[in-house]
Amino acid sequence: MASVIGVRFKNAGKLYYFDPGVFWPTAGDAVIVETVRGIEYGEVVTGVKEVSDELITPPLKKVIRIATADDAQHDAENRAREKDALALCQKKVQEHKLQMKLVGCEYTFDNSKILFYFTSDKRVDFRALVKDLAAAFHTRIELRQIGVRDEAKMMGGLGMCGRPVCCAQFLGDFQPVSIKMAKEQNLSLNPTKISGICGRLMCCLKYEEDHYEATRKRMPRVGKEVVTPDGTGTVVDLNILKETVCVRIPKGDGAEQKDYPLEQVQRVQPARPAKKQRTEETEDDAAAEDTGRPDEESVEEYAGEEGLTPDEALAEIQEFAEEDGLEQAMTEAVSDAEEQDVTENNEKH
Repeated sequence: MASVIGVRFKNAGKLYYFDPGVFWPTAGDAVIVETVRGIEYGEVVTGVKEVSDELITPPLKKVIRIATADDAQHDAENRAREKDALALCQKKVQEHKLQMKLVGCEYTFDNSKILFYFTSDKRVDFRALVKDLAAAFHTRIELRQIGVRDEAKMMGGLGMCGRPVCCAQFLGDFQPVSIKMAKEQNLSLNPTKISGICGRLMCCLKYEEDHYEATRKRMPRVGKEVVTPDGTGTVVDLNILKETVCVRIPKGDGAEQKDYPLEQVQRVQPARPAKKQRTEETEDDAAAEDTGRPDEESVEEYAGEEGLTPDEALAEIQEFAEEDGLEQAMTEAVSDAEEQDVTENNEKH
């Protein structure tokens, strides 16, 4: 465990840990710290706290000092100079006819380095550009290629929800997002409807994914038979957010559909597959017991009938066994089978 403070260098930027040393700044204070890029001006987001060593990237650097009014003014001057530097760099890019799009520019606090961020569809040879920029600014120049998500984070903008994009507002790190999340939430798979301004899948698809996964496990699958207060019917749709099940119930020559709360719907348990029998090749044939675990053929047969994968079929069979209170009996049977295997091995040796 180590005492650290959390510092950010830009809005919605990544959180970095530093050793407070003899200074104990609180949240909202500005500090001057040393980073791999040089001396930087940052804002304390979390005050002094204890964190495990696994969360710290060594070496843990100390805070140089609490920022003064002069430091704040110098940082504001650097931010103003970045616009002029970006305009000059853009002019040089056009002169060299490079296929790159400038996104942003940053001065380090001590003016020892200027960083230019750009996007490009391919590798760019910018060695001549760096020489021209170094001659113009008389300091170290670094050009860094970033992805489209980082570009959206730096540029900002409005999402289709009408609010500023999450990455520029509060997301410190990008979370992996997959098309499976859109399918799980019954969203349209039209790329224009589930993609952000960066052209990638929207980060907000990740927010409710855990809830959808946990709730869907408690609900019956579409196409399954269930028992409702109005009789037995077939599941035709699920509403994950409301936790309701739409069931089609036969009525005379036709059928009607009705929504039921999840707690009013009970699954119809199909016939359980045949269980594998273990017999002891000993004098006492009556010692043969049921392990309570289905063999592979039975699992495959059940999976084919229910349209499940073997793993899903096995999990559902075990769930039925637990609901019937057979878990303890299965455990005892397995223990007996293990003792039998040990006995047979000892006899062979």
